[in-house]
Amino acid sequence: MARLNLGSLPRENPCAQCGQPIAIPEWIEREPGRTSYLWRCLACDYRFEAIAYFEDDEQDSEALAA
Repeated sequence: MARLNLGSLPRENPCAQCGQPIAIPEWIEREPGRTSYLWRCLACDYRFEAIAYFEDDEQDSEALAA
């Protein structure tokens, strides 16, 4: 199993519906050139996905968009 670097996770993302901060993503899926994050708000139970795209296939690159 791959180790997850918790220091690089996005944190305190605001809920897309109610604006409450969400501590960490519920699910992370990595593919070449992008990482998808599934967020779930505990305040209103809204769920949404955010995707970070990278310039190249290396996940250590800086994100272009989220």
